[in-house]
Amino acid sequence: MEASPPTGLRTRASMALTFATLACSALGASVGLSPANADDQLSGGSIAKHADHYLSARPENEVYVGLPIGRPALLNIKSGESVAIDAIAPDGSTNATLNPESVFGLFGVQPNEVLQDAKDFWTSIPTRPAYGGAHPLTGPIYIDGAQPGDTLEVQVLEVHSRVPYGINSTAPTRGVFSTTYPGWRNGDVPVDIPPVPAGAPGGLYPNQRQHLYRTAKVKGREVVLFNNDIQIPTAPFMGVMGVAPASGVFVGPTPGSPPPLSGVQISNPPGTFGGNFDTKDLKAGSTLYLPVTQPGAQFYTGDGHTAQGGGEVSGGALETSLGGTFRFILHKQPITTPLVEDKDNYYIMGIDYDLNRSMKLATANVVDFLIKEKGLTPAKAQSLASLAVDFKVAEAVDGTQIIEGVIPKSIFLKK
Repeated sequence: MEASPPTGLRTRASMALTFATLACSALGASVGLSPANADDQLSGGSIAKHADHYLSARPENEVYVGLPIGRPALLNIKSGESVAIDAIAPDGSTNATLNPESVFGLFGVQPNEVLQDAKDFWTSIPTRPAYGGAHPLTGPIYIDGAQPGDTLEVQVLEVHSRVPYGINSTAPTRGVFSTTYPGWRNGDVPVDIPPVPAGAPGGLYPNQRQHLYRTAKVKGREVVLFNNDIQIPTAPFMGVMGVAPASGVFVGPTPGSPPPLSGVQISNPPGTFGGNFDTKDLKAGSTLYLPVTQPGAQFYTGDGHTAQGGGEVSGGALETSLGGTFRFILHKQPITTPLVEDKDNYYIMGIDYDLNRSMKLATANVVDFLIKEKGLTPAKAQSLASLAVDFKVAEAVDGTQIIEGVIPKSIFLKK
């Protein structure tokens, strides 16, 4: 019989909170929410009806394109409260010369199908600081009493599309094919993928092909209409979910990158603060745990994805403006790396610039979790990790890369 962990022993991959209990609370969290505050007026496509607060994607609620520390709160909420949040997709809303109606119009989208807050955000870009990165983000939300050393639990109650279309981009040197990708080496044979074909919508991003796909309800489920023979079930999630990072600690696009001139953490590479996870498991019904390193936690979100495969290998998902409802719970216990769970699995992350190191970190974190939360010896934890845990690429194109160890809850007989 395996030894139980000493009482109170907690590490970076453990939650004195007890994951199983939290999973149950996350699944029932959408029941019995208070009506939206009277002065929180839902607009711009949000369909959330039962949140405690609402945050629109109006330009004054957006940062572009990093996670600044200490920005004045858009909302101050209490632990346990929920917020309906709208966000704007970067694709189509951040082009240097073409406004959103012009961008989406290249693909046949009608002007009345373009979100007003996307058009207003585009107009505001010349007047706002650009922190570095690629994403308009909605926030920050401050949680009363949050202090460095705490853990912020973010329950994803629901996520929905605000428009029935999105953009995916491809190119011969984009995503994992890019020469800036960490796995690229001098002498590697270039990938033989045709460049942007003549007559295709172009000019949005240099040397890239943009594909606009529509979504629709088919036989009761929402799908991406890829072509006449292929339909992809949607599984919307926010690509960016994070808190303000620790002061003076920066994660750059490559190892050893200097801090940005703005002094603000850029939004592209994920880190311990969360950020651009681009992890498809963060859909409705999941729960994210983030280490708090700034007063109030200062939560941001955005970069909506309607559909994405693990890895996001082209460098983008189906980039879509989304809305969602999230419940925030503060815990006075520390963690040092983000954690995810849903009703079926624990997802233990390893984050590094190199996928091999990400794999090692994910494995070490899984073993650590099994020791501390499930009472296994180190040898038995490593054995179980090999027999029952699936390790998969969650995200591979944003500088730092993520491997997830997926631990099925069904193997544990004691709940």
